[in-house]
Amino acid sequence: MLTKFMSLYVIFSRYNIPMTNVATRLLSMIFLFQSRRQWTVSELSDELDVSDRTVHRYIGMLEEMGVPLYSERGPYGGFSLLRTYKLPPLIFTPEEATVLYMGARMVQDVWGKPFHDAVTGVTAKLDNVLPDDIRQEVERALRSLVVMTGTSRDYTPFHDTMAALRDCMAQNKRVSLRYHSFARVETDRKVDPYALSFRWGNWYLIGYCHLRDEMRTFRIDRISDVRGLKETFEFPHDFDAKTYMEETMRWENQYHIAVQIDAELAVRMRERSDDWMQVSDNPDGSVTVRFDADNLDWAAGWVLSYGKRAKALEPPELISRVTQAAHDLLEAYEEPTGPTTGT
Repeated sequence: MLTKFMSLYVIFSRYNIPMTNVATRLLSMIFLFQSRRQWTVSELSDELDVSDRTVHRYIGMLEEMGVPLYSERGPYGGFSLLRTYKLPPLIFTPEEATVLYMGARMVQDVWGKPFHDAVTGVTAKLDNVLPDDIRQEVERALRSLVVMTGTSRDYTPFHDTMAALRDCMAQNKRVSLRYHSFARVETDRKVDPYALSFRWGNWYLIGYCHLRDEMRTFRIDRISDVRGLKETFEFPHDFDAKTYMEETMRWENQYHIAVQIDAELAVRMRERSDDWMQVSDNPDGSVTVRFDADNLDWAAGWVLSYGKRAKALEPPELISRVTQAAHDLLEAYEEPTGPTTGT
């Protein structure tokens, strides 16, 4: 059947019709025939937004490919598809095939070992069924379209942990895990694992924590041990992992930051001007950088990272933190002034 379906390319050439639009309509026509027993030509032309003459041409193309269509004459007649017919393997446009290859590469980049075999398998199958001309177009596209997902750390040591969590999620099994917080405090938890999420370069487990009796998010790299339990759980039907992550990882910016950056770094700041940072020029060549932040410690660290080339302007609390941090740093490097002992 794949060989017959690949003959679609020969038919396209014979009719001198753009492949992408025709392929989409032919597949849509097959789906329509599979969704309902009988269709008239006028009904098909309305659904596909083509003329009756084009519908007859498409029916001829499908019959030439070996798709078993038959017609019934009369006022209640029309075209039908043999009920035992199964849709053959899909043919992809170059753009669709590129999306599949890029998606596979992104999964490999983000998931690594757990999906290595799956990525290898799906790309091998694509390589096997795609015609040479489509595969060559995909190769050209992949050379020019590069997506770098990247993680904040090497998650290779945690692949077994993630694989174990995936297995338990698939079976709705509760897990026992040992977790250490940012402050390095270790606790043993029982968790109903709902989803794994990749966000801002880190992997997270989302689930219901029975120790805290509420939904929680756990950094994968802070899980030191995980094992599946015999206990099972019911997955909440109204839960959406993406929505949960967006709501729980949204910070309210409560500080309006203003920092003066001297002329030596002005060009760099202008290049970084985007949605989170606004840059305005000053008469002396320096620039004023403005952004919102939810954490003054982070803002103070950002200012200090530029040394004497950055000066905090507002808010007053930021100026105080930067000043205090500078004094503490200076004190740490001061030479001791006490008496020295001789030898």
